Amino acid sequence: MPTSVTTHGLVLVEHEFSIPLDHSRPDGERITVFAREVADPDGRDRPFLVFFQGGPGFEAARPTRHPSAPAWLDRALEDFRVLMLDQRGTGRSTPVGPPAQLAASELADRLAHLRADSIVRDAEWIRHELGVDRWSVLGQSFGGFCVTTYLSLAPEGLREAFITGGLPPLGNRIDDVYRATYARTLERNRRYYGRYPGDRERVLAHRRVLESEDIRLPSGDRLTGRRLRQLGDGLGMSDGAERLHYILELPTRSPAFLHDVDAALGFPRNPLYALVHEACWADSGTTRWSAARVLPADYEERPELFTGEHVYPWMFEEYGALAPFREAANLLAEREWPRLHDPDRLRRNEVPAAAAIYAEDMYVERAFSEETAAQVLGLRAWVTNEYEHNGLRADGARILGRLIDMTRGRA
Repeated sequence: MPTSVTTHGLVLVEHEFSIPLDHSRPDGERITVFAREVADPDGRDRPFLVFFQGGPGFEAARPTRHPSAPAWLDRALEDFRVLMLDQRGTGRSTPVGPPAQLAASELADRLAHLRADSIVRDAEWIRHELGVDRWSVLGQSFGGFCVTTYLSLAPEGLREAFITGGLPPLGNRIDDVYRATYARTLERNRRYYGRYPGDRERVLAHRRVLESEDIRLPSGDRLTGRRLRQLGDGLGMSDGAERLHYILELPTRSPAFLHDVDAALGFPRNPLYALVHEACWADSGTTRWSAARVLPADYEERPELFTGEHVYPWMFEEYGALAPFREAANLLAEREWPRLHDPDRLRRNEVPAAAAIYAEDMYVERAFSEETAAQVLGLRAWVTNEYEHNGLRADGARILGRLIDMTRGRA
C-alpha cells in the first residue's frame, strides 16, 4: 500500500511496485521498484511528470521545499505532480547482489537488465498499475537516454517528452562517443590550467607523493595517480573547476584532502555507475572497455591531465567496493547488446518533444545529439551555450519552463 507523508509545502506518496526482473519472463523473479510521488498540497490531481535521473546507477533526487530541491521542482509542480523513479538497482529499489553470493555469469545477467530498455518497461508497468492513460517525462543526462528509448519502445504511453543534456547517438557508436568525450575533456584541462596555472605543479607534487608512499583513503583503498586523475570527472559542470581546485589546494597527506578525494566520485556508493556506464551507450554491439581502448596518447605524455566520465578495467582492482564485481564487469564488456532505440519509430514520432542540447557538453557530445534530434520527428532542439551539463540543476525553472513552452507551441 502507498504511504502518504505531508511535509512543509509538499505531499509525498511512496510507492513500491513488484516488477519482473526480466520483462520477457513476466512469471519469473520479481524485484521492487520504488517511486515517490511529489505534489503541491493543492495539486494532487494534476497530470504526472515522470523524472528519469542521470547516471546510470543513481536514485532519483530527494525532494524538499523551503528551500526547494531539485531546482526544477517548483516549476514542475505548477503543471504536474512528479513521480521520482528510483531506477531498478538504485535507492530504495532492489539492489544488485550481494556479488559474493552470485556467480559472475549470473551477476552479469542480472546487471544486463539494468539498462534503459528495462527501465522504460518498468515505467510502463507502473503507468498501467496506477491507471494512467499517458504521462509526461523528463530525463536528465542518462535519464534523457531513457526518454529516447521510451519514444522508441512505448510512445503510446507518453503525453510529452523533455530531455536535458541527454540525447544519445543512435546505433553502435561507442568508440566515437569516447573519442569525442576525450576531446572535450582535454579542452577542459586546457581551460582549467589556464584559470589555475599553479595547480599544474600541485598535481605533479601530489603524484610524486603518491608514487613514493602508500597513501590510503578513508575507505582503505590506496590512492594512486590514475585515481587522482579521475577528479576531472566534474570539469564539465558549471562549478566543476572550482570544486576540483578546492581539493587540489589541500596538502596530500591531510585528512581533508583524503576525505574529499574519496568522496568526490560516486563509484563506491553507486557501483552501477561503473558497471553499466559503457553499456548504457551501447545501441547494439559490444563495448570492450572502449574508454580504455581509445585513451589518447596525451595521457601517457602528460601526467597532470585529468580524465572525465570514463570507466577503466583497473578500477575493479583499485576500488575495494568494485573489486567483487570485476569478473562480471569483464563479461559485460564482451556482451553483445541489443538495440535501445528504433530509428524507424523515431522518424514517425508523434509525441511532442523538446530537448536542451548544451553546446560544449563534456559528457554527451553536441554533434551526436543534434544528429539524433534531426531524426526524431517533431522534436524541437534548443542548442545553447548558456549552460553546462548541470543546467537543470543550475537553472532548472528556466530550462524546464522553456522546454514545456517549446512542446506546447509557446516558444
